Amino acid sequence: MPVLERRTGRILANGFPTGVEVSYAMVHGGPYPATSDNRSTSVGAMAIERFLRPVCYQDIPAVLLPEALADDNPLSLWRLRDGELGLN
Repeated sequence: MPVLERRTGRILANGFPTGVEVSYAMVHGGPYPATSDNRSTSVGAMAIERFLRPVCYQDIPAVLLPEALADDNPLSLWRLRDGELGLN
């Protein structure tokens, strides 16, 4: 998992991808004035600069998730779960 986290934007197990690809051909919005952010687009390869850590865990078994995402919250992080903010 650590190798995949450094190399990809989505880690998917037994699920379906969204269809949004990180590629130069995928553009949504475009440069200003088409979007409110003139530095990059919303999706595609140019959108990477807008995100600090573009990793999505989709349908990943709990045992493979990082500690920060573990169900028992071993790091005691504030999280939003089912619309409730807390140390859940």
